[in-house]
Amino acid sequence: MSIQSSEAAVVAAAAAPVAPPVVAAPTMSRTEWGLLIVLSMLWGGAFFLSKVALAEVTPLALVAARVGVAAVALWAVVLAKGLAVPREGRLWRDYLVLALINNVAPFCLLAYGQQGLPSGLAAILNASTPLWTVLLAHVTTLDERATGGRLAGVAVGMVGVAVIIGPRALEGVSDALLPALCIVGAAMCYAAAIIYARRFRGRPPLITAASQLGLSSVIMVAALLAFEGAPALPSPHVTASLMVFGLFSTALGFVIYFRILAGAGSTNAALVTFLVPVSSILLGALVLGERLDAREFVGMGAIALGLAAIDGRPWRALKRGVAS
Repeated sequence: MSIQSSEAAVVAAAAAPVAPPVVAAPTMSRTEWGLLIVLSMLWGGAFFLSKVALAEVTPLALVAARVGVAAVALWAVVLAKGLAVPREGRLWRDYLVLALINNVAPFCLLAYGQQGLPSGLAAILNASTPLWTVLLAHVTTLDERATGGRLAGVAVGMVGVAVIIGPRALEGVSDALLPALCIVGAAMCYAAAIIYARRFRGRPPLITAASQLGLSSVIMVAALLAFEGAPALPSPHVTASLMVFGLFSTALGFVIYFRILAGAGSTNAALVTFLVPVSSILLGALVLGERLDAREFVGMGAIALGLAAIDGRPWRALKRGVAS
């Protein structure tokens, strides 16, 4: 081969497009599936608790109380355990961005949206979070690319949520476009936050949760005082709802959420929004003795099918069984 042809081959090889590296997508372990179910139970009562609180407090006061209670609780645990507090300015900048897109913006959008929507419809729209997460992860990551199975699973899961909630989700809806857009905007914020939070996978989940909630509480308390002044003390049952909202649905919930995200990836962590309506219904049946009808079982079956399609392992096992 001549020198010229060798040089031409080198140039052609350099100019050829380079295929992106194949990176294995993260999967859920049994522990992470268990944590996802626990998280869905903690967040399953969030829509109910916020509805109770919004009868007496404003959306700004609700969000400020939620993140404030959670931040105090988590920082008390951090200090009691003697964990190292982050000192890097760059890291606190990243925590601030996470606080804005994972707490401040979506919590406010949800609070305002729920004022004009039935809680069932809000849950359905919030369940679009995995869809936005799959699409965003596809264009921003190498290990969480969108596949036909994932997209089909997300679609089936959303249908399952809609079936569970049923026609009652549309009761009392009038001029609800703006509230609906608020809920969808919150779901998109959550999707962006899930992708952004991948950078904290090497950090302790407790530190990540405490840092973002601490910054969120500073922002929300300042906004509340600036726009509305100091709020009046709500009634005892609303105060109790806010405490449960902050300690369990928010503080404990976010510690578990970041633990799942660190091990299972963005798309899998977003699946909790499919399980939240299921947890709400099952808790109602177990604790309050509510009866489940056929529609709810069909909806839960659809969600289970969607989760299986996104996880992928049941289908791979079935293929291996057929092949053998």
